[in-house]
Amino acid sequence: MTEIIKDARVVDDAWQTLKLAEGDAAETVALPAAPTLVPLAVWRARRDELLARQTPFGLWLDSHEGPEEIADDLKHFALVAVNFPKFADGRGYSTARLLRERYGYRGELRAIGDVLRDQLFLLRRCGFDAFAVRADKDIRDALAGFEVFSERYQSAVDEPLPLFRRRAAGEPSHG
Repeated sequence: MTEIIKDARVVDDAWQTLKLAEGDAAETVALPAAPTLVPLAVWRARRDELLARQTPFGLWLDSHEGPEEIADDLKHFALVAVNFPKFADGRGYSTARLLRERYGYRGELRAIGDVLRDQLFLLRRCGFDAFAVRADKDIRDALAGFEVFSERYQSAVDEPLPLFRRRAAGEPSHG
């Protein structure tokens, strides 16, 4: 079983990620019986079938797929994952903020793909609470990525008030 980081702890991952290989049709690809993350194409093609399943399912969005199309369906997803195809592709950060702030998604939000230690602090600030660290990296070492900075200045999903507002309210500084 693979491991992920969830809520800043390393845990076993019970989810399978269904990826369409070249030539696979979303309408006919086999759906595993286990809890499964399906790509948006499979959700589009097999929505009714997925909703009828007894097994939990989640959706994963690729970096070029925004959350607008699934906003009305978020209540059906036990998990939403956002794929980072390469380290330099930052579109997933915006997707996470939109899911949390605009669309009110409160379920598990997982970063998948080329996810590295250096991204974890900011990914969490954008609303991710689970992380599938790239397979060739040490997942326990990646935990240190959450502690890179001792203070957060700007507002974000994880801290809605900027530092100057927190200080004005008498909140102690972390730094």
